[in-house]
Amino acid sequence: MPPTISYLTDIYFGPGVICELGNLCEAHNVARPLLVTDRGLVDLGMPGRLPCEPTAMFAEIPTNPTEESVLAGLAAYRENNCDGIIALGGGSPIDCAKCIALLTTHPEPLEQYALIRGGRSLITADIPPLIAVPTTAGTGSEVGRATLITVAAGAKLGLISPHLIPTAAVCDPQLTLGMPAPLTAATGVDAISHCVETFCSPMFNPVADAIALDGLGRAWKNLPAAVKAPNDITYRSEMMMASTQGALAFQKGLGLIHSLSHPLGALTEPRLHHGTLNAVFLPHVIRFNASACPGKIKAMGQAMGVGAEAVAEAFAELNTTLGLPARLSELGVTTAHLAGIAEAALADHSTPCNPRALELDDCQAVLDAAL
Repeated sequence: MPPTISYLTDIYFGPGVICELGNLCEAHNVARPLLVTDRGLVDLGMPGRLPCEPTAMFAEIPTNPTEESVLAGLAAYRENNCDGIIALGGGSPIDCAKCIALLTTHPEPLEQYALIRGGRSLITADIPPLIAVPTTAGTGSEVGRATLITVAAGAKLGLISPHLIPTAAVCDPQLTLGMPAPLTAATGVDAISHCVETFCSPMFNPVADAIALDGLGRAWKNLPAAVKAPNDITYRSEMMMASTQGALAFQKGLGLIHSLSHPLGALTEPRLHHGTLNAVFLPHVIRFNASACPGKIKAMGQAMGVGAEAVAEAFAELNTTLGLPARLSELGVTTAHLAGIAEAALADHSTPCNPRALELDDCQAVLDAAL
């Protein structure tokens, strides 16, 4: 079967396309794959739905993947003489799998490959095949060039390289049927945040702009319905496509939403879901950035069916409709948890692509507004 889409990588998309997984492994000479997933999906029996048998499985991955989990997965890869990776799950297993693949051929430590550490040039094409199979519609990591990992020192850092884009993505919306409403909502707004931030990024990439704007309109129209009707394959398909589109547009970079959510996601207590954090920050960052990109705000409003002046409030209302929190405090975040977050946000790899130039006080002001 030829790929449904080939933009940055090969994408196999549609209900039932998971049946192609074994053929893809064969095509990419993967005879002994390591399956990287998470414990929740194992408990749900998701690995049993794959049409091929992995040589080994690694599932000990926390909500926000850590360097420790990467090294444990690397050990499983080497102990079982694996020659490729199947990543099954949401952003955490797929991001972890990217780093495992990287370290099979690149020396430790992992932190040296972070973008803000100057590590992009150290990442080469010498990486084993990685086939990504998403089970959520949110992160888009299955087609993204980035991986977010909390390193041993405690910082959540982004590794970014075209060599980290999976060899192929198998996007079967049937794997998202029945996903719980809170997870559908949070991952769905994560996809929206990717479309919004990539579209608003000042970097020049009209192709990515078009993809991001279409993805925003698709998610805006279908996310509430997907939450209400968890087994409707049409809504699930639309949301998986919106998620993929948001990540296909990553080439333009992100912005302040992600600059703030990345360091908060590195907290060990409370453990915070990336998509939920993005949902909280989305309206606040739109308000902050509006003066710097009025044309982009207007275009997003048109895709959503609202006026430019109503875009931020429309996103706030969407969060309420979906049952997502409006403030960080609802997630257990206190003023004490915010110590050092503004500084980390200013240094984050997403900050240079924000449409409005940022100072430390700006990061702190948005944090305070969202608390």
